Amino acid sequence: MPPSTPIVFMAPHATACRLHVRDIGLPGSRHGACRNVDEYGAMISPTGPISRDAGPADIDQLLLLWGLLFGETAEVQAPWRGHARRWFQDVAESADSACVPVIAIGGTVVACAVGTLQSGVPNPLCPRGRAVHLANVVTLPEHRRCGHGSALVDRVVRWARSIDADRVDLSATAEGQSIYARAGFTPTTAPRMKLIL
Repeated sequence: MPPSTPIVFMAPHATACRLHVRDIGLPGSRHGACRNVDEYGAMISPTGPISRDAGPADIDQLLLLWGLLFGETAEVQAPWRGHARRWFQDVAESADSACVPVIAIGGTVVACAVGTLQSGVPNPLCPRGRAVHLANVVTLPEHRRCGHGSALVDRVVRWARSIDADRVDLSATAEGQSIYARAGFTPTTAPRMKLIL
């Protein structure tokens, strides 16, 4: 299979539980540059990585990260950026329809993820018809291999449980599959297809 072929993963069904997600310091990794908290998660440095929900002031940094997913630089003024800006303004106020966690270091967003609630017809694999789509998991190149992607995936999964979603779906690149597999996602048998309008 070519490395760019997306593979669809689905989180295992979990019982619904309400979790209060709060800003926390991320545990450091074995990589020296990422070691900003002790083994109990307590901050060592006030400029260390912080996991938090994205806010309106983060939109320019989010657009930069989302552009990286498609090989775009900040200088590209593609039409999707205006649509993404408006979308984020709409969903930033509603914790029931979307979750946009970020990792910030010293006020700079270095990683983000997006979870959106999708309602559909209930079925045996989605009894309430509530699935969360996980997308746009991206980290700036110089901050990769520090556990930020895994922490963001965990935040979206916890949010999905807190809103009584049945499952979390995503499309993974070959590079991202290991993050999702470690989080409990498994490949599905149905291939994803699309029709660009």
